[in-house]
Amino acid sequence: MNITALAEALDTAAREGRPLAGGDGGPKDTDEAYAVQEALVARRLARGERLTGFKLGFTSRAKMRQMGVSDLIHGRLTDRMAIPDGGRVDTSALIHPRVEPEVAFLLGDTLRPGGDPLAAVAAVAPALEVIDSRYHGFRFSLPEVIADNTSAAGYAVGPWSAPGDLDNLGVLLELDGRLTETGSTAAILGSPLRALAAAARLAGALEPGTVVLAGAATAAVPLPPGTHVRATVAGLGTVHLTTGEDA
Repeated sequence: MNITALAEALDTAAREGRPLAGGDGGPKDTDEAYAVQEALVARRLARGERLTGFKLGFTSRAKMRQMGVSDLIHGRLTDRMAIPDGGRVDTSALIHPRVEPEVAFLLGDTLRPGGDPLAAVAAVAPALEVIDSRYHGFRFSLPEVIADNTSAAGYAVGPWSAPGDLDNLGVLLELDGRLTETGSTAAILGSPLRALAAAARLAGALEPGTVVLAGAATAAVPLPPGTHVRATVAGLGTVHLTTGEDA
């Protein structure tokens, strides 16, 4: 496998909205996959983007069992992916966008592996993540989704507040005022703080100012154009965005 060539192909697919076929020629294991992801993100940074955060995937134990894996996967967020709360995102530039509700952390101190995650947290907020696999039909292997920066496409963060008990908060996802998904923060490894601790383990260390998306609290749902999306996390508040072609 040519790491540079695959990173370029994934980057081009995202920029031009043209899906890739998976299968032969892709990464064969997670080590190769993360090498491709690093090269993919490096291309974005070379264009002037800057890293803003860290995201986790497979934080549902049921999803881990379904995929036959025993650990989380992770990707990187950049400032180009950030969507203002209440802002508009241009889904016409995406291949097959989906959205999911999450919990976001803002770090106030460096979080190292084995450290106290709560002590490093400056604030917590409800969040929405827009995902968009660059593989045809949203079908991919585990190494392929890792190489594709875990399908990262955009994220919106609601109002920040002081962290409290996050273990079992109700989560609602609404599209155009209709309740689409319900869940709980307990779906995120039993507690989003466990996901944050895992993020530090996977990253080696997370610096102050980093935004961490702890993982989806419900299933992701398709995100058509002209849609208003709102996520509510009990005790944390709401975050919303609208899709359209004039972002």
